Amino acid sequence: MKTPIVRTLIAGAAAGLALSLVNFSTFGLLGGSHQGQTGMLFNPATQSPKVIAVYKTIEPLPFIVTRPYLILAGFVAFAIGHTLLYRSVAAAWPDRVVAQLWRLALTLWFLSALFFEFLAPFNLLHEPLRVQVWELLFWALSCTAEATVIVVLVSPMIRLPAGTAARDRG
Repeated sequence: MKTPIVRTLIAGAAAGLALSLVNFSTFGLLGGSHQGQTGMLFNPATQSPKVIAVYKTIEPLPFIVTRPYLILAGFVAFAIGHTLLYRSVAAAWPDRVVAQLWRLALTLWFLSALFFEFLAPFNLLHEPLRVQVWELLFWALSCTAEATVIVVLVSPMIRLPAGTAARDRG
């Protein structure tokens, strides 16, 4: 039995809110992404001047600074997409919730955060590796929060087809 689509959409929206909350707590509060703050990620002694300029001074400033609701809405939309993806593959994953949670969290982290951090801050903005490590940790926390909400809300509704043994799912 598949999870009803309404429940999937609600789970995705809740996961997007969890992602947003953890992202705000890490990048916003600890990282210092707010205007006028320095934090762990915007310290001139450890951060690339290019990153600081793009994020803090060069107009137009990023939407996450000037219109955060757009980015948060995007997080919710992406999380709904991630929930639909999870819904389509979860039956092929092990029954254990923890195994599904880690598979989904790592998938989200690799396909979204690691890919983005490699191409944009590292490649384009020459962000130092030590700051990248903090950002990747922050993203790992955000992806884990998102995956936790998705798996907890969606996995109870996913069942094996009749006659399929759990050991066959691998």
